Formats: sequence, C-alpha cells, structure tokens
Amino acid sequence: MQEPSADRGYAVFLGLDVGKGEHHATALGPDGRRVYDKPLPQDEHALRALFEQLSGHGRVLVVVDQPASIGALPVAVARDVGVDVAYLPGLAMRRIADLHPGNAKTDARDAYVIAEAARTLPHALRRVDTGDEALADLDVIVGFDDDLAAEVTRVTNRIHGLLTQIHPALERAIGGKLHHKAILELLHRYGGPTGLRTAGKKRIANVVRPRAPRSHHAIVEAVMAALDEQSVTVPGTRAAELVLPQLADQLTALLAQREQAATQVEEMLDAHPLSPVLTSMPGVGVRTAARILLEVGDGSSFPTSGHLAAYAGLAPVTRRSGSSIRGEHPSRGGNKNLKRAMFLSAFASLRSDPVSRAYYQRKRDQGKRHNQAVLALAHRRIPTLHTMIRNSPLYNPQPSTQRPTAT
Repeated sequence: MQEPSADRGYAVFLGLDVGKGEHHATALGPDGRRVYDKPLPQDEHALRALFEQLSGHGRVLVVVDQPASIGALPVAVARDVGVDVAYLPGLAMRRIADLHPGNAKTDARDAYVIAEAARTLPHALRRVDTGDEALADLDVIVGFDDDLAAEVTRVTNRIHGLLTQIHPALERAIGGKLHHKAILELLHRYGGPTGLRTAGKKRIANVVRPRAPRSHHAIVEAVMAALDEQSVTVPGTRAAELVLPQLADQLTALLAQREQAATQVEEMLDAHPLSPVLTSMPGVGVRTAARILLEVGDGSSFPTSGHLAAYAGLAPVTRRSGSSIRGEHPSRGGNKNLKRAMFLSAFASLRSDPVSRAYYQRKRDQGKRHNQAVLALAHRRIPTLHTMIRNSPLYNPQPSTQRPTAT
C-alpha cells in the first residue's frame, strides 16, 4: 500500500475505534458529511458487510487506532475486501482530539476524531504494512517475551526482598548473580541461610562446581563468608526458606522460556531482509533489532531522519518563554518502545564501538550526565539507522556528520 493521502480519491474515510468485543465506526465523506456512525461487533461478517457497503460510495480508507491485537481482525478483513488501511498513532490522536470541542472521551467521539484526521490530516497517518505475516508473528513472540521479562523482574525482586529481609549479607553475596544456574540451584535445594549452613561447604561446592566451572571457588567462598557474618535468625526465616525454592524454580522456568523465545525471535528475524542490516549496527542484538523492526517497519513512513527522531522521542525540544530561549531538552513524548530500544542499543554500543564511545565521552566532558549522554548518542545514531532501513546498507563505522532534521 502507498502512503495514505488526500489526493488518492477516497470517497469514504472510515474511523474505527477498536474494542475487544465491539468497535465504533464513523465514516465521513470528503466534505465531512457522516456516511455511517454506529457500533460494530468484532465479527468478520459484520466488518465485511460494512466495508462492502461503504465501497458502494467509491474508494474507502479504513483507519484504526490499534492495527495489532484487538485491531488485527478489522485490518485483515479490510485487506481481504481490497480496502486500503492505515492507522493513527495514539500520541497524534490525543493531540488531534484536543482540537475538537468537548472533553468527554467516548468511543463515538474517538471514531469521529480518527475519521476526521484521515480526511483532513493524512500526514498524521501511518501505513499498516501489507503482507507482513512474518512481522505479525514476530510481534506476538516479542510481546510474549516482554511479558516474560516483566515476570522475571518481578520474581527476581521478590527473591532480593526476602533475602534482604532474613539475611542481608547473603543477599549481598549472591544478589548480583540470581540468574546464574548455580545460585538458582542452591536456592532450589537449600532455600536460604539455614539450609545452606546445614549443607556445609562441601555440598555447596558439589552443587556449584559443575554449573560454574571457572567461578565456583569464588561463589562458594562468598556464600560461606556471608553465612559467617550473621549468627541470629531473623523472624520469618523459616517461611522465607519455604518460599525461596519455589521462587527459584519459577525464575529458572521463566529464564528458560526467555531463551526459547529468543531462539524463536532470531529464527523469525533471520527470515526478514533487514535482519543483517539492523544487527550490523553496534549494540543492536536480536531482541533490539526485532523491536526496531516492529516499530519502524521499512521506514517508508519517515521521509527524513528528523521524522524518525521525533517519532522515537529523541529529537530535542526547544523551550521558549516570551523572548527568552531556555535551551534544548529531551522530549518526553514519542514511541516509548522505540526510544527504549535506541537507548539500550546506544548504551550497549559503548563497549564495542570506538566511535560511539568517543561521542559519549565528549558529551560527558561537556557536563552531561550518563543518561543524557546516552540519549544524545541514541539521537546521533538515528540518521545512520534511517539510511540503513531505507537503503539497506550495512553499518558504516565512520562518524555521521548529518544531524536529524524534521520538517
């Protein structure tokens, strides 16, 4: 599909505020007249009937606010009928909604805002990539991996909390290695300080050695030293040592699921032509490349690197007050997933890319804090990423002289 635009001769602009069980559909003609304005069930036959009915007026553009998840069925049916599809990003929709009278947030009002934006502000729309079954599959696996990551964090924090409560020294000794197989096995077998002390150094070493051949001695010594630091038993220790093995088992299973998800993501990513391009950029691994691909697609929605920087929330915002200019500050808007991916990849590149490291250090020397310097680096990498996605060259390690500019 080409970019949606007002000059393509659309006779109907259909805005769909999608919902889990029901959508609201508002269709406008080129003159703004309402052609249709009713709730619509989340049902293929009802969707197909509406799209075919509206096609009787001429060319139809369907615009949704969520092209994935609950909006996937309307998008699929519209494509099958031969209707063009686009989506209105949430941030753009909220800003456009502020221009319309009324403060009530209803499905009918949202559907109207979407349709009106499609009719009058086609530049605010984004293309829904066609034929991207692979991207749809990738989106499901990446979303599942994100859920797993959140669960890993939750369980890890619970273990940290219990260890800190009953034996702070032991938490300091093993807290930084909770994802290590040796540590998880110790917690699985012995629970906590009482069980570890009862097991003794020899048994602990027998558990750790095969799971940490190079570092087993340091781990065992750290555990034994920590146990010697506290002789009293804190109230709640008994219950905590019943819970800790279960949490360790949960964490072990979650980490194994994440490994499996990473393998699936890598297999799906390998089938995409942009995979070797994205992963050639320092700091961009499989998960980050998948996230960038899902958020940016083939880059056709971003005419310049400045548009991509603004979409990612990395373009600096100039704050003015009257005649005074208070300088540039990081944007608080943009696509949060893309911004996080760019930040993490920029941070990871510091270990492997001398050009990135030199730029980061220059920003630190200018007085910027760590996060500010990494954000500046992420912003600097946008033109390179934009060129790579649009033209498919591999990463060029030469420092970029182009700054992202938006129009």
